[in-house]
Amino acid sequence: MVWNYLMDMDGVLVHEEHIIAGADEFLAELRDQGIPFMLLTNNSIYTARDLRARLLRTGLDVPESSIWTSALATAKFLDTQRPGGSAYVIGEAGLTTALHSIGYVLTDSDPDYVVLGETRTYSFEAITKAIRLVDGGARFIATNPDETGPSREGLLPATGSVAALIARATGREPYYVGKPNPLMMRSALRAIGAHSESTLMIGDRMDTDVRSGLEAGLQTILVLSGISGAETAERFPYRPTMVIDSIADLVGRSGDPFKRD
Repeated sequence: MVWNYLMDMDGVLVHEEHIIAGADEFLAELRDQGIPFMLLTNNSIYTARDLRARLLRTGLDVPESSIWTSALATAKFLDTQRPGGSAYVIGEAGLTTALHSIGYVLTDSDPDYVVLGETRTYSFEAITKAIRLVDGGARFIATNPDETGPSREGLLPATGSVAALIARATGREPYYVGKPNPLMMRSALRAIGAHSESTLMIGDRMDTDVRSGLEAGLQTILVLSGISGAETAERFPYRPTMVIDSIADLVGRSGDPFKRD
């Protein structure tokens, strides 16, 4: 069997602004063999164009069409739920651009939704506004449940942490669209015309990447070059199909990584 690939970016292909060894060879192998793939990220800050430029700086050439973000998945979900709706958004260009692209009006006046995404500058004023709107009846959506994110100085509060604050204040939990929601995986599968039975999910996190792959019916590969280590993986009640040190271990085996030498 020849597999299709969904894969996380940070911790799998890149770390901070540096390429992970073997990532360029692996992607080149997929392109040479005509194997469909899609990069998935829960980071809603950047547009696919931004992320393509970021990857290019590390030495990875990935087209925009092969990058799927939680912001794009959120916009697609909202377009199916309430086409032409309105939203109060806490987030950055990746999220606002995705919502504008489906014809959504961004407003703080009686919006259909409060949509919370990732940002490096969470505003107490904006969070207070979101709380009041959700309390007043706006539906609460969040791009992803990640509670923290990395930075050079250490951990940063992420979407999940701010969502918890709003949920605690209003008594209303958000609907998370990004990983581990299999909704994001299925939308990515449709984008590359692949079926779950013949697709692999490669990720560095047990709680998002591996879980979302399992729940979407995919085989999963955990790489130990990012968040989850071998000991961490053992604490979860589910297991990936395969555990490898890094993406470099798949070079030369992309057609069927499970095939024995």
